[in-house]
Amino acid sequence: MRLIAKILHITALLFLLFTAFGSLITAAASQSPSDEITKWQMKWDQYQDQQGWMNVDSLQGAPELPSGVSAAWTRLTLPALNYASPSIYIDTLYALHVKVYVEKKLIFEGSRSYIKDNYSLLMPLSPKDSGKTLYIWTETLQDRIGIKDKLVIGEHNVLINAYIKNGLVDVILGSAFFFVALVLFVCAFYLNKESFANAVSLAIVIASTGILSITYSPFVYTFYSYLGPISIVLLDVALLSLLPALTFLFEKIFGGGKFGIIRRFRKFQVVYSSFCLLCLILNSLSGNRYVEFYYFISTTIIGFILIFQFILLIACVIIYSFRGNKDAIIFAIGFGTAALTGVSELLWYYIRKGNYDLFLWKWALVVFIISLIVILGRRLAQNHQQVVKYSSELELFNNELQRSEKMEIISELAASVAHEVRNPLQVTRGFLQLLSEKSSGDEKRYLTMALSELDRASSIITDFLTFAKPEFEQISTLNLYDEFKHIESILLPLCHMNGGKLILDVADHLWVRGNSSKFKQAFINIIKNSIEALGDEGTIQLTVYSKADKVFIHIKDNGEGMSPEVLIRLGEPYFSNKTKGTGLGLMVTFRIIEAMQGDIHFISKKGVGTESITMLPLAGDLEVPTP
Repeated sequence: MRLIAKILHITALLFLLFTAFGSLITAAASQSPSDEITKWQMKWDQYQDQQGWMNVDSLQGAPELPSGVSAAWTRLTLPALNYASPSIYIDTLYALHVKVYVEKKLIFEGSRSYIKDNYSLLMPLSPKDSGKTLYIWTETLQDRIGIKDKLVIGEHNVLINAYIKNGLVDVILGSAFFFVALVLFVCAFYLNKESFANAVSLAIVIASTGILSITYSPFVYTFYSYLGPISIVLLDVALLSLLPALTFLFEKIFGGGKFGIIRRFRKFQVVYSSFCLLCLILNSLSGNRYVEFYYFISTTIIGFILIFQFILLIACVIIYSFRGNKDAIIFAIGFGTAALTGVSELLWYYIRKGNYDLFLWKWALVVFIISLIVILGRRLAQNHQQVVKYSSELELFNNELQRSEKMEIISELAASVAHEVRNPLQVTRGFLQLLSEKSSGDEKRYLTMALSELDRASSIITDFLTFAKPEFEQISTLNLYDEFKHIESILLPLCHMNGGKLILDVADHLWVRGNSSKFKQAFINIIKNSIEALGDEGTIQLTVYSKADKVFIHIKDNGEGMSPEVLIRLGEPYFSNKTKGTGLGLMVTFRIIEAMQGDIHFISKKGVGTESITMLPLAGDLEVPTP
């Protein structure tokens, strides 16, 4: 029963939803379509008489405003208003002062004390207004006046969507720009001095673009008309900040250009923008008394400066692009899009004598700003890589410095102690050996253990002496094949005892300069460590070859391997992985290779194995002073 009740409940809900949805579709379909009007009459007059009317078709262009005329009338006959709630919507109307009448009834009046002549109007009508005459009186201080494209008559709830959306995208886009600029500006304080200047100039460019997008939008002046004067000031300040900031950013990325033309142009822009800002302040304090002069220097002249700037920068970018500069190529893509779009729109604006609203520029600037962010990101990434590289080198230097200090300490210790300790040890060993020969049983076993430990102590002292005096007493030319065959004969039994296999691959006629005994000692230490690290059926591969004027010796095993923490500490005094190890064997090896003017490093991975790579100069290139 519960299941049946749920099914009935869901069925009822679906029925109600489909009914409501069907009603909405029916209501939408029953609405009469909006009516677009592109033809009306105009006259250049400030009085509503019956003389001088001319027919206008907006599809063929608006009539030019005669010299000395600042006001005009527009009239048209309203069609049949077959709508539940009729309204008339004008997307763009050029004027500073507007009055709209139906016959003699005033239905709208607007007046602006600032130069922003773009009106967007939505005016409710009555079905009784069908067939009546609509009059629009407009007055301006600029070179354009009247309706731009068309009037739309239709249902109020349909037209209000277009009315609200007119310019809303510009506000959203500009707000996003401004937010990005604010975040970038805050982040700039965490950068170095050079990157700080780049980031701040980019933040100014992005913020100025955002303010231009917001303040140029008709949305602000339609719904927040009281903010008009502030918006005009912000628009001018943003434009006057954008131009020098853009040139400064270009200069920081690519330099001052040939003959310093970019730097000189940037200084000119700073001076001219400062002059315009001063005029803006004077005009505002005087109550817009000098508005026409200010409009000329801040709009007309700035437009030509902007065109020249675009041409100059794009020319420099093309030159840098041909030189293979990746930043220039990215900049060329972004700025080329913005420049070509901006120049085209500005030229069309002047060709139409101001009867055109710039709108493509902001989308082109989106592409340009993205390219600037990419360039700045590449610069920061490169700086980060340099810092990481410097840090790595500094860490290696510190490690090497610590190793050298330890070597120096152990050398001094060896020089001062080794000789003094060896003599009493030898005397003690001699007497213990005599006692051992006359002893038996446990006493002889104890004395044998003591002799073994004394030999081990003597071996350690010998290693100490190697640090104290790494120079070779006898220098000769060593045949590497003979040396490693000798080493093989020494270590092969030990290798077999540990279940391993030693494979030699040594090229003939490879010679190095050094001491044979010390050479064998160094590589016996390395190979012995590999043997002790082998498991069952392990293999040690020894490969020797020459390249240019160097000899490379690779000793690779498939033993237990080492972790990175252990690998980085190889060669440190008294550091050993072995239970009975002293940590001096590899130190001896490092000092011997260093004395032969060679280099050695290890590669290892836990559970895979270890490889040592030794590089020595070929005989004839090594100069070791004889004692």
